[in-house]
Amino acid sequence: MAVTQEQASWFAEAFGQLVDNVDQAILGKQHVIRLVLTALLSDGHVLLEDFPGTGKTVLAKSLANTIDGKNSRIQFTPDLLPSDVTGVTIYDQGKGIFEFHEGPIFASIVLADEINRASPKTQAALLEVMEEGIVTVDGTGYPVPAPFMVIATQNPVEQAGTYKLPEAQLDRFLIKTSLGYPDDDTAVSLLMDASDRARATRVQPIIAGESIVQMAALGRDVHVDRSIMEYVNQVVSATRDHPDVVLGVSMRGAMALARAAKSWALSQGRGYVTPDDVLTLAVPVLAHRMILDPESEFAGVKSDDVISRILVDIEPPAYRAA
Repeated sequence: MAVTQEQASWFAEAFGQLVDNVDQAILGKQHVIRLVLTALLSDGHVLLEDFPGTGKTVLAKSLANTIDGKNSRIQFTPDLLPSDVTGVTIYDQGKGIFEFHEGPIFASIVLADEINRASPKTQAALLEVMEEGIVTVDGTGYPVPAPFMVIATQNPVEQAGTYKLPEAQLDRFLIKTSLGYPDDDTAVSLLMDASDRARATRVQPIIAGESIVQMAALGRDVHVDRSIMEYVNQVVSATRDHPDVVLGVSMRGAMALARAAKSWALSQGRGYVTPDDVLTLAVPVLAHRMILDPESEFAGVKSDDVISRILVDIEPPAYRAA
């Protein structure tokens, strides 16, 4: 069923209100906020990688506070166990039965703070839930709530005592992005308000979790012309043949880009995807899914640059609304 213009306008208006609400705590970063919300409405997850003190945790908390639903924060440490994330089955002597006690993963928005500090075993437990949407403990599956999104953060400059996420696990994140440092005007505004160390608490819930589920469902009905999908496939295929790339983007990555482009189109008030939607999302959706050649990486080649060059080399299809 095609998305009507009325539905697209409603989606765009609601999306804009969500962006403005989160922007109360994260000033001057509306594009990043839009990317994170696009992941939420595309049933995906986000990895925020940036230098310490740029607001990664504040962004995640602000988004969690925006949704009127359960949210949780997991501080990842080297001694964190998988059961500390997923939950554990405990024997109740009074009842004579085993009872499952839910872990913090059972929330709509889960902030996995400094995910690269946890052991690979604990990382794998989290990423399994992200992929399947089900927690399996002692052979029993427990579905996580809907909507469900993990926002993981990691600091690239802190290497001591950390465990790098394998490339196959990075592929589980729909979008990888960073906030970066604020511009001068925004920095001054933040300094003027430096006494408030809990900016995320300003953000109040403005939407129910059920509405997020409805918005996500609407995104699946967005029209995509075949030429757009051919363009996405050309871009992804080009990463596999690029001389600076050892392993290109998988089909999971291609489908993730197509899915995200639909939500992005709706956020612009359109019920159809354009080539510009693909161009906007290609780097944050695809760049982290590649493995670069070590020599190229040593020479300074970055995944973002590879995707950007591919987008320049491949001509996008002619614009067609439907």
